[in-house]
Amino acid sequence: QVRLVESGGDLVQPGGSLRLACTASGNIYSLYAMGWHREGPGKGRELVARITSLGVPTYADSMEGRFTISIDYAKFTVYLQMNNLKPDDTAVYLCQALSIVTPTMQHLPDAWGQGTQVTVSA
Repeated sequence: QVRLVESGGDLVQPGGSLRLACTASGNIYSLYAMGWHREGPGKGRELVARITSLGVPTYADSMEGRFTISIDYAKFTVYLQMNNLKPDDTAVYLCQALSIVTPTMQHLPDAWGQGTQVTVSA
């Protein structure tokens, strides 16, 4: 019923920047927040950042200062601006939509995208 599509992943050199985007579509009336997680090689899934529908962000401690999350709620689209990228940032970045409500007021489980690959390497 809900589909999330990420874009913007790429190969970038250390110190470079990327901007990821994720749009949620489908049977959505409202949602509480959208966010980004990542899964690096041999690592578990970790939160990168999350932002509410009102634009209040939360960052993982290691991400704040280099990453900026923003949302265009009217388009159900979340962005992640990543600056000064490091090899340790190499990961699949996955988008999440939280507390989705349909037009018929049905509450849906949180939705996930398929992910976009970010590789930071010289």
